[in-house]
Formats: sequence, C-alpha cells, structure tokens
Amino acid sequence: MRYCQFASLIFLSLLSFNGMAQSNTQILGTWFNTEKTAQIEIMNSGEEFLGKIIWLNPATKDGQPVLDKANENEKLRNRPIMGLTILEGLKYDGGVWKGGKIYDPNSGKTYSCELKLKSPEKLEVKGFLGFSWIGKTVEWTKVIK
Repeated sequence: MRYCQFASLIFLSLLSFNGMAQSNTQILGTWFNTEKTAQIEIMNSGEEFLGKIIWLNPATKDGQPVLDKANENEKLRNRPIMGLTILEGLKYDGGVWKGGKIYDPNSGKTYSCELKLKSPEKLEVKGFLGFSWIGKTVEWTKVIK
C-alpha cells in the first residue's frame, strides 16, 4: 500500500513538473490583435520571446505595402509593417512574460510590455511606460488554423 502511495506521489510530481516546464511556451503561435487587423506570430529565440506581424489587413495601400509612417524615427518610416517585429525581449517568469518591449505601428511608439495567458485562446497584452500598473491592457485571440 505504501509503495502505491509513493509511486502515485512520484507520478503526480513528474506530471506537475512537466506541466511547468512546458508552460513557458504556451504563448507560441499566431494571435490576432484586438481589432483583428493583424496576426502576430510569437516565437522564441533562445530564452527570449518575440513577435512578428505575419498578416495585415489591409496589407497594401494604393498597390504598395503599408509602411511604418508613424515611426518616431524618420529613417524607419519607409519600412513595411508586414514582417515587422513588434514584440521582443520577453522572458517567462512565473506565469508572466515580461521585461520586453512592444512597438505600436499605429502610434509609432515603443512601450515596455508584459503578456499573460488568460486561457489557451486569450492573451492579455499590457503596454506601459514606467510602472506596469500604469498603461493599457488589450486582449489578443489565438488564430485557429
């Protein structure tokens, strides 16, 4: 009887450890932005996570790619938004991906950011300047393929 209890305890411990080890990758994949005008693919690069725009609606204007016209840096205003890295430097820490930056092509500004998975299909994206409790939080939706 004691052996069965011990074996069960070991098995449950391994399951919970395995779940924690995989949890940092749960944000990987493709997400719609709040307005559903863009899809962002989140991937990892070493221990950090980043996100690139892989789909945009509209992707072109007057037959030309939509450009990063609002960028604060004049030299970057002619780059296409499609393919742009908008999330970078995120590291997983206890259920939150933080320490990164998010670029908003609509305003041309870069903010500190944190991501938190609310469910397998919902991702909370918080952008802020300075303190994380002062900022804007939006929800992204997983793209189902």
